[in-house]
Amino acid sequence: MLKHFRVPGRLAVKLNELGVSVPAVLRRAGLPRDLFDKTRILVSTTELFALWRAIDEVSSDPLIGIKVGIESKMERFHPMAIAALSTENLVAATEHMARYKKLTAPEEILLQLDGDEFRVGFRWLLAVNAEPHTLTDYCFSWMRSLARHGTGTQLNPLRAEYVQQRTNVRQLERSLGCEVITGAACNTILFRASDATMPFVTRNVELFDLLAPQFEEQLRLYQEEDGFLELVRRTIQDRLTGHRPSIDVVSQALHMSSRTLQRRLQDSGSNFQRILDEARHQMARYYLSNSALDLNEAAYLLGFEDPNSFGRAFRSWEGVPPSDWRETHRPAKFM
Repeated sequence: MLKHFRVPGRLAVKLNELGVSVPAVLRRAGLPRDLFDKTRILVSTTELFALWRAIDEVSSDPLIGIKVGIESKMERFHPMAIAALSTENLVAATEHMARYKKLTAPEEILLQLDGDEFRVGFRWLLAVNAEPHTLTDYCFSWMRSLARHGTGTQLNPLRAEYVQQRTNVRQLERSLGCEVITGAACNTILFRASDATMPFVTRNVELFDLLAPQFEEQLRLYQEEDGFLELVRRTIQDRLTGHRPSIDVVSQALHMSSRTLQRRLQDSGSNFQRILDEARHQMARYYLSNSALDLNEAAYLLGFEDPNSFGRAFRSWEGVPPSDWRETHRPAKFM
């Protein structure tokens, strides 16, 4: 599974158009000031959430997420969205995006066509905290933009359901053009089934047939790479028994040279240190949430020289000390 989101460079363009200072947003989010100057903009889930919280705070506009999600220019759509618009209707478009979402982010798109309603939700696979409400607004607004482009109409959703309480429900209802409910079980935007199955005026069979094989090939390569990275990760975890396994030890266990292992990791967009950190991070979360081990024992099992080293590493992963994280994540039986 990918660990990072690819942030589209057009987000900075959109923020500028809306009068939101991009440098101020990046400073508030604690992100590099040249973030949007990079060819590939990659951020973790924590950094993505920080970015959207900063957009909210800097803009001081309670509807900024809705406004960022409104897109009238087709040329700004991601290739995946353009391919989705080439399908037959909103249901097919969402299914297409759900299938290939794993190529760009640790996120799932959830959908369900049931009776008179079509539900769409978003799951952040590596999230520790709830997503910022501005990000939820953006996702809902962007889905509406996609539906409008595809159908060539000004259709609105049937309903928007929010987990969090919102103080601007009436504003949201006017902006999204639908009923807004708070205190829901999950963040979901719903469309009428008749709207979701309305034929797309943007349907382009020739374009879709051209793009689909490329996405399938990327998906195949992704699955192969992800399978190899997971194999290396498990091999490291099997050897995290009081010491830090070296690349030589891991490569020997995988029956390859350390040079071959390094090359294959590089070809997969990773490296040994990153996989080691991910393996330790994953196991640290498991130990702290599913066992009664004290922090000294967890540090030893993860191959850290001392608890302080473990504490510094864990804070860099989660943003809080391991003791604080455990208090909010371990089951009640360990309280």
